[in-house]
Amino acid sequence: MTLAAGTKLGPYEIVSPLGAGGMGEVYRARDARLGRDVAIKVLPEDLSSNPDLKARFEREARAISALSHPHICHLYDVGSQDGTDYLVMELLEGESLQRRLDKGPLPLAQALQCAIEIAEALDKAHKSGIVHRDLKPGNVMLTKSGAKLLDFGLAKPVQGLSGMASGSVATMSRPLTQEGKIVGTFQYMAPEQVQGQEADARTDIFALGAVLYEMLTGKRAFAGKTQISVMSAILEKEPEPISAVQPLTPQALDHVVERALAKDPEERWQSAADLRAELKWIATAGRPTETPKAGTPNRTVKALAVACVVVLMAALVVTIFVLPRQSTPAVEVRALIPAPEKTDFQLADDDAAGPVVISPDGTNIAFTARDDQGRSRLWVRALNGNEARPLNGTEGGTYPFWSPDGKWVGFFANGKLKKAPIGAGPVLELAEAPRGRGGSWGTNNMILFVPEPTKPVFVVGASGGAARAVTTINHELHTTHRWPVWLADGKRFLYLASSHGNPAANEHNGIYLAWLDGKKERMLMPADSNAVVAPGYLLCVQSNILMAVPFNERSGELNGDAVAVAQDVNHNPGTWHSAFDVSPAGVLVYQAGNTAKPSQLLWLSPASKAATKAAENDNYRDLWLSPDGHRLAVTIGSPHVELWIYDLARGVKTRLTFTDAGFISRVAWAPDGGRVAFSEVGSSGSRMYLKEAGGSGKQEELVSAGTVLNTIDDWSKDGQYLLYHAAAPPAPFGLYMLPINGERKPRLFLQSSFLPALGAHFSPDSKWVAYLSTESGAIEAYVTSFPDANGKWLVSNGGARSVHWFPNGQALLYERMDGTLVKVQFAAHGKNAEIGVARLYVNARPRVTTYGQAWDVAPDGRVITNMDVGESTHAINVVVNWTAGLKK
Repeated sequence: MTLAAGTKLGPYEIVSPLGAGGMGEVYRARDARLGRDVAIKVLPEDLSSNPDLKARFEREARAISALSHPHICHLYDVGSQDGTDYLVMELLEGESLQRRLDKGPLPLAQALQCAIEIAEALDKAHKSGIVHRDLKPGNVMLTKSGAKLLDFGLAKPVQGLSGMASGSVATMSRPLTQEGKIVGTFQYMAPEQVQGQEADARTDIFALGAVLYEMLTGKRAFAGKTQISVMSAILEKEPEPISAVQPLTPQALDHVVERALAKDPEERWQSAADLRAELKWIATAGRPTETPKAGTPNRTVKALAVACVVVLMAALVVTIFVLPRQSTPAVEVRALIPAPEKTDFQLADDDAAGPVVISPDGTNIAFTARDDQGRSRLWVRALNGNEARPLNGTEGGTYPFWSPDGKWVGFFANGKLKKAPIGAGPVLELAEAPRGRGGSWGTNNMILFVPEPTKPVFVVGASGGAARAVTTINHELHTTHRWPVWLADGKRFLYLASSHGNPAANEHNGIYLAWLDGKKERMLMPADSNAVVAPGYLLCVQSNILMAVPFNERSGELNGDAVAVAQDVNHNPGTWHSAFDVSPAGVLVYQAGNTAKPSQLLWLSPASKAATKAAENDNYRDLWLSPDGHRLAVTIGSPHVELWIYDLARGVKTRLTFTDAGFISRVAWAPDGGRVAFSEVGSSGSRMYLKEAGGSGKQEELVSAGTVLNTIDDWSKDGQYLLYHAAAPPAPFGLYMLPINGERKPRLFLQSSFLPALGAHFSPDSKWVAYLSTESGAIEAYVTSFPDANGKWLVSNGGARSVHWFPNGQALLYERMDGTLVKVQFAAHGKNAEIGVARLYVNARPRVTTYGQAWDVAPDGRVITNMDVGESTHAINVVVNWTAGLKK
């Protein structure tokens, strides 16, 4: 029987269900005595009569109570009430390893760290005389403090490590099951478990080897269509070497995992401590010396580091251009370039990103970075230089690309396609481009570009002029063409075609070859990321691995198998763009990792100069205050983003969504704070849902037929309407209104041929809507009436990133491009509006996020902001002679 919210078990009050397993149900509960949230595992009354489950439940309590370790879930209490037995355990915030693996393999460093932590937990259990016997991805939680081992329901006391080493192990208590009966999860069983024999510590080591194999490859070590076929594989077959599945994996890992998966326990690692030591050695091999983690960096060390980079980069340039060509094979040379001092790279925020690109001659790089004052602009750096420098006039620049002679950088800013000289001279506007999605400058002095997400590829002269479309989107298959790349002949090009919301079209999503005259095009390969052409190769990212495919540019044919070039390359699933580039001179640049950079939530007020911390640091994305200001809906994570509800008074956050492989984009609160509406972006596009803010009940989908990119904006304060922006191809983006009550039939509220009305918010009386648009040429804030959109009034001046209503409805706050918030008085006179003088309110400096909702205003006028902390973690990887590292 499921326990309802409010049910009491001793001093614990049930809050919401968390999940269920074969031996019980798990709930979030509140410990009223200590004021903390806990997890309660309950053995339901109807199962208490099952002696196996009863014994397993009691066994788990005994096992966990004997263990205290940072990577083992803590047991706080045990109890029984009215025939219901329960365990009270540490509440873990995070996701299971199984859920993470559903999205693909882990990056090498993360997989090693996770395996090391599991090995440490097993070592503690084994030294305490306990074998887990059911180690699997579902029993490992990934939390901010690392991996946590769960579910000791099959754990069994053993005699000790000395007995295990000799192979003659006797149990201290009667086994849970009869002799010869299989216990455990069969995909991760050791051969002795499959055969119903005795388990010892080496059984757990086999399971850890299987889990590590899956973390590194994304595939199970032993697969089959039935349980019998899987068990047969465990007994008779060897998994494919990891290095064959993931070519960039250290070969030492093959040895470690092969020994862990040995059929004979005597041939395995004999202790978890031994396995942990091997993994630590692999993890630290070749790692650069760490810099001090706290305090002011040592200036001498910093100077030496800069000097080393300069010397190395100079050596790279010499390698490319100065040394004479010799018959000896080229050698691959690598270097790392950090972000400029007091800046952070802008990698994966859709309309603010600017990943690194390299000039055709391989001597300079360009990228977007944001400084500590909130200013985002383009930077350039010579590979043989000692520092980067900002390009004047490129504020807000995104997605840079080089001219063929390396003297100009093209980019997008303020709704325009522009170009900037890397030397002296003015920045020039070339064409309208409200939300640019890639550009390429050909040797024919023509620029291919995509002006916004649902537009085709256009071409314009490098000196400007009329732009014309050179592709036509087939809306039965695709909703977007983007990331164009010229081929050398100046007559053909590549681009990515994809669909925002048509799962049936997935087989047609990929890289296409097209002709400039528009007469021919064909699909080259399936893909969900941009492609770059290098001599003899086409490069593209698949599952965060940069792959090189042999490519005959003259014939336009792929003519070989893909080869891995680099792992853990940054990929933004929201724009289908990966952070890498390559020059014809043989220099590859890329940025690794995701955007998992910590940030802090701060309260700001114009009446106080001091900021107040609102919550512990995490990788917060966008945020929305509840109508009463007591709770915060906040998205956390990257690239997989989930929605959490944060109780600001209690300092407790609760996960609200559990997406399969997508991410939560935008959220809106119901006026009474009881429900939230949110958008989830996944493989089938962007969908909208309603859910109780407390977590109970199922989420309800809000269906909007005929539109894609359905993204929630706001919920009217009278509770009648949701605003959301979407596209209905071939029509441009629009802002739609969806009735919540009665027949939910959406209708168009506002449409523009420019940037759609983004970041829209209802006024407190639900009679006005504030929004962002580029109709003036730059992104600015506007106000219009609701529901008739009669007239519009400009609110901002000099650009805006987001706009909110002041709680009393008599003013608006908007964010300038430098991160400051400006207050503007507002007055309604019938169907007309009056906009007052702008005055500085607070310097919020919120982090730049994809959906521009990194701050909000509370009922008392205070501002909560999500501000970056720490330095950039996305160094630029430079690889000279990158083809020398390919495995033939």
